[in-house]
Amino acid sequence: MEQNHGVTKSILDLIGDTELLKLGRIAPDDCANIYLKMESGNPTGSMKDRMALAMIEAAEASGKLEPGGHVVDYTGGTTGVSLAQVCRVKGYPLTLVTSDAFSLEKRHHMAALGAELVLVESDKGGMDESLTRRMIEAARKISAETGAYWTDQLNNAGQLPAYHRMGEEIWRQTGGTISAFVQSTGTAASLRGNAERLLDHNPDLFIMAVEPAESAVLSGGKSGAHRIEGVGPGFIAPLWRPDVVTEITTVSTEEAKEMTRHLARTEAVFAGTSTGANLVAAIRLGKRLGPSASIVTVMCDTGMKYLSTGLFDAPSGHQPGLT
Repeated sequence: MEQNHGVTKSILDLIGDTELLKLGRIAPDDCANIYLKMESGNPTGSMKDRMALAMIEAAEASGKLEPGGHVVDYTGGTTGVSLAQVCRVKGYPLTLVTSDAFSLEKRHHMAALGAELVLVESDKGGMDESLTRRMIEAARKISAETGAYWTDQLNNAGQLPAYHRMGEEIWRQTGGTISAFVQSTGTAASLRGNAERLLDHNPDLFIMAVEPAESAVLSGGKSGAHRIEGVGPGFIAPLWRPDVVTEITTVSTEEAKEMTRHLARTEAVFAGTSTGANLVAAIRLGKRLGPSASIVTVMCDTGMKYLSTGLFDAPSGHQPGLT
């Protein structure tokens, strides 16, 4: 990274090396210490900046993406925003297939960074297997018809080194004292990459995968619709590695939403719904492991991406901040 007296010359150089926050209020007394990897500190406000840069750089290195080449992918919005940032800096035209199931803020952010958006209609705003597969097929067709390089995030192992780096950061920040790592699964790359690196350091580390209760396919349940954006595609993702996971747990959309709001009220940490799901699972596990343990989970992105979704709307008769 080229710097001069603390001045960075590219926004992409600011990706990674995010802070680790110890939560002081949200966990009960009988719970393990809970730490949050603050991925909202990345330039677009999410951990997906890591994987977007890694996928594009891998394509450049392999010769699959040449200067001025067109890029395409399907996205719930967060990866799309990160790809839009990377492609804007590097000069690649970008087409993103997304849906009305995902927040308006994400769609505006992608467009603001210059991406062309193709919208696939959802069933009443829910995310399910049908929507995911229709988005994938739309991206495949665009790639076939235009010759665009398809990053194909669900199948792209080029993103894994970015999450290996994240796992290394966590190990260093905890001084190797981490007892467990908890993460929700979408492409499964962040869970897998972090787990692989952390298990290199400590093969006995507890790794917990989190998925939506309404679509608990990793747990052997049925595929269904849910509203935890960015996770639970409705089928087992190709990058999923069950052998690096100690346990799979499920969290419902409502549990995730309530925990996200609770996090804002107790810790003043403003996050998205997948972060809420992570914390529900981490606290459950923390009660089992006890106060001598340390659990790291992930703040996947900022709550600023979800203001239009009603996630933070106060219930009738409730004044935010007052109980």
